[in-house]
Amino acid sequence: MSDTHTALSEARERLEELTGRPGRLAESLDVADLSYRTGVPAETVAALLAGDAVVRETDLGERVRQRLDFIRETRRRPDGKRYSLDELARIAGTSRQWLSEWRTSGLPSLEHADRIRRFFGLAAGFLTADDAEALHTALQPVLRELEAKADPLAPLRTPGFYRLARRAPHMSPRKLQALAEWAEMVTERNPTGDDDL
Repeated sequence: MSDTHTALSEARERLEELTGRPGRLAESLDVADLSYRTGVPAETVAALLAGDAVVRETDLGERVRQRLDFIRETRRRPDGKRYSLDELARIAGTSRQWLSEWRTSGLPSLEHADRIRRFFGLAAGFLTADDAEALHTALQPVLRELEAKADPLAPLRTPGFYRLARRAPHMSPRKLQALAEWAEMVTERNPTGDDDL
């Protein structure tokens, strides 16, 4: 098992623990949103969340072409229409002919791929990450949010906060009061229940 698959497996196990839904993460998480953010087909996301092995990993060239097509299908212009190849070529800083070549047999340069990625606000590696790696990356904010809900004081258990707390006995009363107010603000739950992380 590769390091990526091991990391995804560990994240999946922790998510199952936090949600209380072992083997049923696809019911707890938004599979469509994870697919949208990763470029991984929804059925593959569901299979990976269930712990199933992906039947066939694609090579890098095929993966880039699939993700480029995924971008064209899922990201729309402000008027709701699909981006044309000419528009994508302009975004990438290349010609339509060269973009067409990428889609059939080649790979974009890193610079052109990064221009597309940044234009659409996609995660680093969106075009190149294998399915397990892309899903693992997309699950990290979900994992952090669930961890924070399970243990709201977790953000205070960091080395930086411990260093700050160790300095407290040497602080002036005014600084100590400011620290106490800050800690209270950090740990206070949002009274409206809208805890957006």
